[in-house]
Amino acid sequence: MASVLRSMSSHGDIHLDKQEVIGRVLDVIKSFPKVDPSKVTPDVHFQKDLGLDSLDNVEIMMALEEEFKLEIPDKEADKIDSCHLAVKYIHNHPMAG
Repeated sequence: MASVLRSMSSHGDIHLDKQEVIGRVLDVIKSFPKVDPSKVTPDVHFQKDLGLDSLDNVEIMMALEEEFKLEIPDKEADKIDSCHLAVKYIHNHPMAG
């Protein structure tokens, strides 16, 4: 079975479907206590659009790590300030599940 799965990807690993990643990222952000769910879109910026601060950003990164069972290094997490960048990072992460 593993050889069949491996042949489905040119990289030898299985990536999550981008639409699934978008949906799950949006759900995590919408469930964040300080966020108005009606303002959350795939292009939302955490600080500019949602009024979140750097501590909130850290908490969202931790929630995304838990949701996708991966670790986002601080250096990378500091760059992720929007839903779009979170989706891009997670979709391209080989260990995201």
